[in-house]
Amino acid sequence: MLKGAFTAIVTPFKNGQLDEEAYRALIERQIEGGIHGLVPCGTTGESPTLSHAEHKRVVEILIDQVKKRVPVIAGAGSNSTAESVELTKHAQAAGADYALMITPYYNKPTQEGLFQHYKTVADATKIPIVVYNVPGRTSVNLLPETMARLAAIPNIAGLKDATGDLKQGSKTLELCGDKIAVLSGDDFTTFPLLCVGGMGVISVVSNVVPKDMAGMCDAFFKGDLAEAKELHYKMWPLTEAMFFETNPVPVKAAMKMLGKITGEVRQPLCPMSAANEEKLRQVMQKYGLI
Repeated sequence: MLKGAFTAIVTPFKNGQLDEEAYRALIERQIEGGIHGLVPCGTTGESPTLSHAEHKRVVEILIDQVKKRVPVIAGAGSNSTAESVELTKHAQAAGADYALMITPYYNKPTQEGLFQHYKTVADATKIPIVVYNVPGRTSVNLLPETMARLAAIPNIAGLKDATGDLKQGSKTLELCGDKIAVLSGDDFTTFPLLCVGGMGVISVVSNVVPKDMAGMCDAFFKGDLAEAKELHYKMWPLTEAMFFETNPVPVKAAMKMLGKITGEVRQPLCPMSAANEEKLRQVMQKYGLI
């Protein structure tokens, strides 16, 4: 079962193109930091501005570099069901362990439409699917009752809950029981969601501090709540800094400060404002990262 800290890894660019050398180095840094799994081509990986060829290449490079050392949850969602089937089939063929599928954005399907979307992709593939619910980006909210229906489908394996709503998360856990793994999609809610039955996180901040996020999950599952709580609050200022502006702009700026990537983002995203970059730098210095 899905368990622990999974990094929604950034896609590094250099002069507008995928920086493969930097990307492979980032992957190694994550594994060396003890991360429990990696997620290419999520929101943090700027999937909306990757061409299909780039998307597939980013997934393939990560799978090749990981070499089965940790599970890979490949981003494979779209607001088109047919496109989602295509990307999920690619993730399966490439050797990913799971496919991450966002709720269709812009279209605003009903709850029945959401159910049928996931069912269609699940029926067309064999790879375990992690549903990704992030209403703040998609304008639709997959309700717990709908997730409970999806949990009955054999290859629906988990939920990335990025609602930020612990009431909804608790309701989902109540209705789904142990049929799926519920992972936090918001670094802020990881520790409290673990406390009510969550199994981990798909994280932004772990791009910067994989050891601490993995350590928090490890501590929790060992029953050391004091250590888990301490790491939760240690990471809190950095977690806040990751959202000074739209993700992944701040995390890419942070990784640039660490000398790992150029920090480039693709339009319509743009570099951080000077004021927010300075605030981020101060947080990084206080944390002892730079």
